[in-house]
Amino acid sequence: MSMFDLTGQVALVTGSTRGIGHAIAAAFAAQGALAIVSGRDPAGTEAAAAAINAAGYPGKAIGIAGDVGLKPDMERLVSEAEAKAGPIDILVCNAAVNGYLGPITGIGDDQFRRILEHNLLSPLWLAALVAPGMKERKKGSIIIISSVGGIVPSTILGAYGVSKAADLHLARTLATELGPSGIRVNCIAPGVVRTDFSRKLWENPMIAEMVEQRCPMRRLGETEDITGAAVYLASDASRFMTGQALVLDGGASLGGI
Repeated sequence: MSMFDLTGQVALVTGSTRGIGHAIAAAFAAQGALAIVSGRDPAGTEAAAAAINAAGYPGKAIGIAGDVGLKPDMERLVSEAEAKAGPIDILVCNAAVNGYLGPITGIGDDQFRRILEHNLLSPLWLAALVAPGMKERKKGSIIIISSVGGIVPSTILGAYGVSKAADLHLARTLATELGPSGIRVNCIAPGVVRTDFSRKLWENPMIAEMVEQRCPMRRLGETEDITGAAVYLASDASRFMTGQALVLDGGASLGGI
């Protein structure tokens, strides 16, 4: 059996109706896991799960809608997922919001609060909800999708970057607390990936060219560039790895000249 095999495991992936989250859910299904697809829109969530099932992995995806900005929704999401699929072995906190481009000193309190609630509080809520079951089984993998913006400062994505920097330390803190129970917690920090979420960046020719020129690999990321790392962190291949961040940005954060 491959060390990357996920057969028999249940994986909950938030923000997985499209983009990076959907690609991760599909990759988990391809490795044998039962993927819980989740997004805010019930119809879109069901359609995304159906797309994975129709792509050669019948019965490997279930759709359960929920808004990560609402704690009661996350409580219902976890309880419904466990009722339909069984104990959650893998949690991927992928759903996030931005909604603000500009200097961080110009952001309104409500805007910043919304970013923090979705990008920082939600992963903490979800980790707290799945941790008791993982502790009982002495095993589990929690993956928080951070961002290279949490490592490298930005003059236009500062508020988002602060929330993602906090995610990096949240993962380290959770790894320290939950490690004795056999639960691993790690981050993936993508660079600019060609998704709807980052469309305002890569559809701007000037920004896209700047990102590509700063990247040693001279291209933007694609969702498929992220899935291998997610499978690695979810599987026994990374069984001695916790509290770490995998930076997937084509080298853009290296700062070379």
